[in-house]
Amino acid sequence: MWDINFNIVQFVISILAWGTIGYIAYRIYTKQESKPRIWKIVFVMMVGLFSFSINLPFFDTIIKISILPLGVWILYAVLKGKAGRWEKYRRFAWLGFWANFIFLASTFISIPISYFAYPEDHPATYISDVSNASVVPIHPSAKDESLHKEVIINQLANFERERIINDVWYEETYMNAEPSKQNERFPYLLINVKPKWGSGIKSMIYIENDGKGLLISTADKQYYFRSNSSVLMGGSKDE
Repeated sequence: MWDINFNIVQFVISILAWGTIGYIAYRIYTKQESKPRIWKIVFVMMVGLFSFSINLPFFDTIIKISILPLGVWILYAVLKGKAGRWEKYRRFAWLGFWANFIFLASTFISIPISYFAYPEDHPATYISDVSNASVVPIHPSAKDESLHKEVIINQLANFERERIINDVWYEETYMNAEPSKQNERFPYLLINVKPKWGSGIKSMIYIENDGKGLLISTADKQYYFRSNSSVLMGGSKDE
């Protein structure tokens, strides 16, 4: 199966949004007696997109809400002095501005669909194909371990999300006076693992020293999961 390095849900909905804008532009074009050049229509619509906007957070995503049609005002100022020009391009200019709200609607649609298709708090989103995956020691305390591929795939549904910080770990990591005695909790890195197809998610996956915990780091978040079985060959036995 082909690798997809972008979110397929967002891509498809973006294509639908652009298709909707193109269809509306086509309808406007066919109804006009005086037909503008296609490249001029595209240019006017792109200028019409320009607006004064405010940014608001929505489900960990910053969305842009257009307030003032700056592009439309600019086009009006340029074209109003030329006979018939503003009337010819006015609807395309406003379509450019209203396209901002079509894109906004597509964002509102794609975010919940992406959330349910690729839940960020489930390890199966980040770990789908481990056929070429392997474990790399990243700390001197790490032992010579290999990945138990069947276990990690079979245990994905059994991993439970937990808080990464607890009293025991904090004491072992920070309360020891000598750095040489500090305990490295995640001494292994899982590499060459593929995320769920079409998610477009990039992450770093660290394995806990007993092989039963996964720390998944994305660009802006970290998730910690635990199971009762070690994903390392030669790691701790099942509880």
